[in-house]
Amino acid sequence: MLTCKQFLEELSEFLDEEVSPQERKMLEEHISACPNCWVVTDTTKKTIEVYRRAVPVELPAAVRDRLFLALEKKMAGRREP
Repeated sequence: MLTCKQFLEELSEFLDEEVSPQERKMLEEHISACPNCWVVTDTTKKTIEVYRRAVPVELPAAVRDRLFLALEKKMAGRREP
C-alpha cells in the first residue's frame, strides 16, 4: 500500500499526467482511500486552475525595488563564507 509521503512525492507528476498507467492506478486508489491526500490533491488542482486563469499584473517599480532589496538581504544572510 502506498504511504501518504510516497503519494505526495508523486503528486506533481500525477497532476501533470506524467506517471505510468500502473502508477496512476495506485495513486488514484490511495486518493480514494485517504481523505487527507484527496484534500491535498483537490486543493492543488484548484490552485493550479486559479493560477492559470489569473491575469498577470505588473508590480509598480517602487514595490518591485523593495521586494528585490528584501530578497537580496535575505539571501545575503544565507550565503556561506
